[in-house]
Amino acid sequence: MGVRLHLPAVTSTFLPLTVGILILLPDILHGKLGVEGKNGDSAILQRVKRGWVWNQFFVLEEYTGLEPLYIGKLHSDMDKGDGSIKYILTGEGAGTTFTIDDSTGDIHAIQRLDREVKAQYILRAQARNRLTDRPLEPESEFIVKIQDINDNEPKFLDGPYQASVPEMSKIGTSVIQLTATDADDPTYGNSARVVYSILEGQPYFSVDAKTGVVRVSLADMDRETRENYTVVIQAKDMGGQLGGLAGTTTVNITLSDVNDNPPVFDLRLYQMSVLETAPVGSAVGRIWAKDRDIGVNAEMKYSIIDGDGRDTFDISTEPTNLFGIITVKKPLDFESKPSYTLKVEGVNINLDPAFSHRGPFKDVTIVHVSVEDVDEPPLFGSTAYYVEVPEDAEIGTVVKMVSARDPDAANNTVRYSIERSSDPEKFFYIELTTGSLMTVRSLDREESSWHNITILAMEMSNPSQISSVSVAVKVLDVNDNPPSLTHYLETYVCENAKAGQLIQTVTAVDPDEPLGGQRFYYSLAPEAANNPNFTLRDNQDNTAWILTRRGGWSQHDQTIFYLPIFVSDGEQPVQTSTSILTIRVCSCDHEGNVMSCNAEAYSLPASLSKGALIAILACIFVLLVMILLMLSLRTHRKKPYLCDEEENVHENIVRYDDEGGGEEDTEAFDIAAMWNPREVHHPLSKMRQDMLPEIESLSRYVPQAAVVGGGGDSNVHGYVLAKLLEADMDPCAPPYDSLQTYAYEGEGSVAESLSSLHSGTSNTDHEYDYLNDWGPRFKKLAEMYGVLETNSPPMW
Repeated sequence: MGVRLHLPAVTSTFLPLTVGILILLPDILHGKLGVEGKNGDSAILQRVKRGWVWNQFFVLEEYTGLEPLYIGKLHSDMDKGDGSIKYILTGEGAGTTFTIDDSTGDIHAIQRLDREVKAQYILRAQARNRLTDRPLEPESEFIVKIQDINDNEPKFLDGPYQASVPEMSKIGTSVIQLTATDADDPTYGNSARVVYSILEGQPYFSVDAKTGVVRVSLADMDRETRENYTVVIQAKDMGGQLGGLAGTTTVNITLSDVNDNPPVFDLRLYQMSVLETAPVGSAVGRIWAKDRDIGVNAEMKYSIIDGDGRDTFDISTEPTNLFGIITVKKPLDFESKPSYTLKVEGVNINLDPAFSHRGPFKDVTIVHVSVEDVDEPPLFGSTAYYVEVPEDAEIGTVVKMVSARDPDAANNTVRYSIERSSDPEKFFYIELTTGSLMTVRSLDREESSWHNITILAMEMSNPSQISSVSVAVKVLDVNDNPPSLTHYLETYVCENAKAGQLIQTVTAVDPDEPLGGQRFYYSLAPEAANNPNFTLRDNQDNTAWILTRRGGWSQHDQTIFYLPIFVSDGEQPVQTSTSILTIRVCSCDHEGNVMSCNAEAYSLPASLSKGALIAILACIFVLLVMILLMLSLRTHRKKPYLCDEEENVHENIVRYDDEGGGEEDTEAFDIAAMWNPREVHHPLSKMRQDMLPEIESLSRYVPQAAVVGGGGDSNVHGYVLAKLLEADMDPCAPPYDSLQTYAYEGEGSVAESLSSLHSGTSNTDHEYDYLNDWGPRFKKLAEMYGVLETNSPPMW
C-alpha cells in the first residue's frame, strides 16, 4: 500500500520535472493489523507495506486564469476508488490559498500567488479512513515553491538625489553612485539583472552601466558660468534587453566653488570725504574687491600699502570678510591738511595651489579722502589753568590771562565770559576782548580757599560756537587773623587753693595756616601785668598755665575775677588779641571737686524740685485749654434767624382760595431775587470812566418772550411777568395762583455813584471829558462841567 502525490502538468516545460519527482517507496512494512472481530477476538498485528511518493512542486506566480490553478494530486495505495479514503491538507495557506479534494486528492490554488510576497509554502498531507477517521498513512510534508516571472521594474529607493562636485574637475571624477533595486528573483533568469544608462545630462556627466557611478564627462566646467545640472538615470532589468522593465531617477548636481578667480576692485579710484571733527575710529567709507568666487574663496584681507594718509587712516575687514572699512586713525584738521591719498591692496585669504597659474589673487586701488571744513569752536591754549593768588590781593588784580583762537581759516574774533554757575558770588571778572581774569571782590582764604572758574570763549560771527576751559584759583594764606583762646573762657578757683596752684591750661587757635605751623605767645594784658591774684606762664608749646599768686580765697570777699590774656602769633605781620578769662571762686572738697559757687546758676535752683516744675507746666497747660475753649465758643455764635424772618414776613403774603393743595400751597417766589434781580446772574465788571457805559435793561437777564408787553421802565414788572410765564408753562405747577407782593424800590444807576464825598482826598482837578461819550442822557451833566463839544454830533 502506498501514497502517490502527482504533480500537475502545468506546462510542457515542467512536465519532465513532475515525472521525475515521483518516487516509489518499495519498503514493505510487515506487521499485524489489529482487526477486531465480531466475536471480540483480538486481531493479529502484522507489518503492512506502505508506499509514499513526494517532492517539491513549482508553480508560476501571477496566474491570471479564471479556474483554480491545479497544483498536484495526493494518492494513497490503499485508495481503491470507493471513496473510503479521506485526504487532508494542512500547513501554510491550507484552506485559504490551497484546497484539496478530500475524495480524489487533487490540490488547487484558489488565490493569486506572488513570489515577491511569499516565495514558498510548506504543506502537510495525510490520508485517513473516512468512517473511522483513523490515519492510514503517517503525515508527510512537502513544499510548493513559487517560480518567478519578470513582473517588477527596478526602483531607486532614495531618489531624487542631490550631489555636488567641485568645479573644474577632471573627466572621470566620481560624483555619486546610484543603486536600483529589483524585487524579482536574482537567482532565476535575468529578471533582476539591472543595467544603468543616462537619459539626460550629456555631455556633462555619464553613468557606469554596471555599477551606477555617475562621473564627470566634460572638463573645466565653471561654476561661475553654470552652477546646477539635472541628470536623469535609467535602470533596466533583463540585462537591458528588449522587453525588460525600467525605472528612472533624477540627480541634481551642483558645482561647488573653488578659488579659481582673482579679486578685482570695482573702481580704480574711490572718492571719499570726512568731516574734520570726525572722532578717531569713525568710518570714512567702504571699498570692495569683487571676487566671482563665493564663501571662503571670496574672503579678502585689505591693507594700506602706500600714500600720504597711511598714518592718518586705517583699514579693516568687516565681519563678512568681503568689504574693507576705512576708519580715522588720528584727529583730522582741515586747516592743516585738506586731503589724503591711500593706496589699498586686497588679497584673497584662502588660496588654492591648483589654480595659482590663473594669476596673482590680489588687486590694488587708489582711495582719495577729502577732509571737509567744519566751523569749530574756539580753541584755548591750554586744556586747564592753575593760578595761585594771595588772599590780600587788591581788587582788580589780574589773576590770569587766558587766550583762545578760532581754529578755522576764517579766524573769527573771540569774546570771553565767565560761566555764572562757576562763580555764583562773583569774585572774578574777565575782560571781554583780552581774556584777563581779575578779582572784583576781596578774597578770604579762611572762607573759601579754592575757586574753580569756568571761562567761556565764543565766536563773534557764530555765537553757537562756544568752548570752555577750567581755571583753578588757589587762594594763598596771609596772616590776617589774630589768634584767640579756645574752649575755656571760664574756670574756677577753690577757696582752699594755695599760692602757685594751677587752675587752668589755655590754648589758642588761629584760622590762618602758616607754612611752618602755628606758634603762639601768651602773656597777661598790660593792665593786668601786676595782678596780685593770678599769674600766667607760657609753656612755649602753644599752651599757657594760669596759676594763683596767693591763698586765702573767699566767696564773701569776691566771687568773680576777670583776667585779660594777651595772645600773639609768630607770623608777619604779627596779629594779636586779648581774651577775658572769667574765674569764679567756689567752695570745694579736699579733692578739689566743686561743691557750690555763688555765681549765677546755670541750672534750676536746688529748692525747685521736679514736682514743682511739673505742677507749673500743668497750670500752663490748663490755662491754654481754657483760652482755646473760649475762642471756640465765640466762633460758634450764630445770629438768630428770627430777624430776617420778621423783616420779610410782611412781604410774603400767601392766599388760599381752595380746599386742597397740601404743602404745595406754600410754594412762592424767592423774595431775595426781588431785592435785586440782577444778582441772580453774574455781576458785570465795573465800567471804566473813560469808556462808553452800557444802558442795561431787564431784557438782558429775563428771556425776551417773558417781557413782551411789559413796561420797559419797570424792571419789577418785567420780572414778575417772566416768573408768571414760567409758572404758566410749568406742567407740574399746582392748579391755583400764588399771589406775591414785592416791595421793590429800584436799583442803582448804571453810571454808579456821582458823589463827591471822596473827592477831598485829592488836590488835583478831575477831567470829565469822557462825559461827552456817554450820550444824550448825560448831556446836561457835561454842560455843567463845561466840557460839552457843541460841534460833535449826538451819539443817541
